[in-house]
Amino acid sequence: MTLHFTKMNGAGNDFVMLDNRDLKLALTKEQIEKLCDRHRGIGADGLLCVEPATEGGDFKMRYYNADGGEAEMCGNGARCFGSFVNHLHGGTLTKIRFETLAGMISAEFEAGQVRINMSAPHSLKLAQTLPVAGTELTVQSVNTGVPHAVVFVDDLDHVPVIEWGAGLRYHEAFKPKGTNANFAKVVAPGSIAIRTYERGVEGETLACGTGMVACALIHHELTGAPSPVSVLVKGGDTLKVGFEEPSKSEYTNVTLFGPANFVFQGTVQL
Repeated sequence: MTLHFTKMNGAGNDFVMLDNRDLKLALTKEQIEKLCDRHRGIGADGLLCVEPATEGGDFKMRYYNADGGEAEMCGNGARCFGSFVNHLHGGTLTKIRFETLAGMISAEFEAGQVRINMSAPHSLKLAQTLPVAGTELTVQSVNTGVPHAVVFVDDLDHVPVIEWGAGLRYHEAFKPKGTNANFAKVVAPGSIAIRTYERGVEGETLACGTGMVACALIHHELTGAPSPVSVLVKGGDTLKVGFEEPSKSEYTNVTLFGPANFVFQGTVQL
């Protein structure tokens, strides 16, 4: 089978994009994993499919991690998804709504960047003391479409992201599905830098959209920093996380604003 694809990245988080509006594609877990393989495939952190809506949206977003497993949501992927759909429509769209396993998401296009309106976060927990890789970490957690653990550190450059990240990802506290793990440092009030170990990638990525949102909301919880919060990711981009808090720890209108860039198009044999 010859597969036509587009490669995109959002703040360094890269994706294989597929147009499956006719529902002719039915890729296996092994095929998705092969496409995302950086040595034997196209190479990506994940794969996104555009499919017809079934629950009142304009489209449906299907997101698969690099290991071939389907996930509920990906913030950077959602921005790329919105931009890709706009590209399929000749760049004529200004706003779309699309269905995900985490709920309905909207995307707006502004000056070459994309603002997505995230699903409502839930399951916030603060100040959990957890044993990880021979030390004790103070861990916050929240689900921003997918589960995230957040640890604030003083030295972000030298934090053992792989060791601590894997320890949190598979920790008893986050079973059975596990969690993504983020390490964050306060740069200034309302400005943080983060590094992320992604579940399904099983390693550090240059950016993670839902992780940015999780870190920004927890930064607000811990410091009272107002919306929007600036988030610098390992890939070098700074994105903006906006939110409203009508009551303590209840968030609405959560948004993520940043780039969604086309890299190349091509065909690949499966």
